[in-house]
Amino acid sequence: MSAPEGPEGPLVVGVDSSTQSTKALVVDAATGEVVASGQAPHTVSGGAGRESDPEQWWQALCAAVRNCGPLARQAAAISIAGQQHGLVTLDRAGRPVRPALLWNDVRSAPQSERLIERLGGPGAWAERIGSVPGPAFTVAKWVWLAEREPEAARATAAIRLPHDYLTERLTGHGTTDRGDASGTGWWAASTEAYDEEVLALAGLSPALLPEVVRPREVAGTLRDASDLPFSKGILVAAGTGDNAAAALGLGLRPGGPPVLSLGTSGTVFAVSEHRPADPTGTVAGFADARGDWLPLACTLNCTLAVDRIATLLGRDREAVEAGGDVVVLPFLDGERTPHAPHASGLLYGLRHDTSPGQVLQAAYDGAVYALLTALDRVWDGGAEPGAPLLLIGGGARGAAWLDTVRRLSGRAVQVPDAQELVALGAAAQAAGLVTEEDPAAVARRWGTARGPLHAPLPMDTAALDRMGSVLAGSDALFRQEKGR
Repeated sequence: MSAPEGPEGPLVVGVDSSTQSTKALVVDAATGEVVASGQAPHTVSGGAGRESDPEQWWQALCAAVRNCGPLARQAAAISIAGQQHGLVTLDRAGRPVRPALLWNDVRSAPQSERLIERLGGPGAWAERIGSVPGPAFTVAKWVWLAEREPEAARATAAIRLPHDYLTERLTGHGTTDRGDASGTGWWAASTEAYDEEVLALAGLSPALLPEVVRPREVAGTLRDASDLPFSKGILVAAGTGDNAAAALGLGLRPGGPPVLSLGTSGTVFAVSEHRPADPTGTVAGFADARGDWLPLACTLNCTLAVDRIATLLGRDREAVEAGGDVVVLPFLDGERTPHAPHASGLLYGLRHDTSPGQVLQAAYDGAVYALLTALDRVWDGGAEPGAPLLLIGGGARGAAWLDTVRRLSGRAVQVPDAQELVALGAAAQAAGLVTEEDPAAVARRWGTARGPLHAPLPMDTAALDRMGSVLAGSDALFRQEKGR
């Protein structure tokens, strides 16, 4: 990108290291203008689980920043936001012991169930840790690794989350933040510290874990600029998980609107002053990156699953058709909300006159329905019930996704003009270090949440009832699949 005519303030870099690619933005801290951007892919291995080589994340980070061009050299600070929950195991030299287990790897479902029982059940976990640890949580992945690959576990000298790993490559220090730490299962929301009893249950030494940096603290400075076009010594922020970064990028505050994020996974979240503790496990009681809380529900199957169904049908992803009574539960990778880690996709109600476009629309409906059923649990009622939903993520730009959310929620939907909100949230965190401001206030000053407001559509109660009925009747089927 060409340089603007003189940035008004210092430049900062925000990074989004997601499941399949890394994006970097160079942002004017005064105005929020994105003056340069870069992107680079990395890969996920398939098979029985979902894994990635952390070294690829580093190489993608370096490539994405270099692709930003010469303006990156002027950056005063950088912050890394990354996919949550991933288990990164490092040896004594700081090298990965094995590929990282990603958030959507559900092989640790049996370990998750045993951990829940051993601490006293879901209610005990929710009250103490803030979340009931499903297979996505890092603690379950570590127990799986210790049981299935004991040599790798014994070789592990440090455990990091994806954003921790990249931040440590920048600074040389093992740090994390409360937002991402709250998705591990071994950081307790009740005490805001690592929980020694949970660590003992997992057979994990606290010496393997990073220091939790407090909000608005500096994680360190850049130790080595040889792989990156930065000046040595620029400030490195604590970073955070991708959802907490998106909340920062929107400038969310308690009592504000809830957010639906449509990406590879789907999430619904809001910022709250109250520490969440949902014993059903539907809502994860995450911390945010500022000092408040981020109750959040996540589905494993969102845009990627619907795109896969469109491909199977041989249709463009927007080629949906109304009508029909078909129901699709697009649980292609198992599911987290509802809790069905062993589930597979389900097609119900197919008839001779069912069209491919109706099947595709039903896949959209199934993905959105899973998020909307969690909305009331996530939102603590601090805002008006009829307030618009903020719709973000790659799916927010698609007409079929937008119309499906409006039709099934019966709410108005606002789509922010700003894109790459995770990277923007990281940039706001970096800017806060430079300007000594609250990063959410920085994002509000940048106007990141501004965008068109789409009026609500009449709520499609018939579709909601069909999906609810099919989902309830599918519980027995999902339990059977567990035993295969």
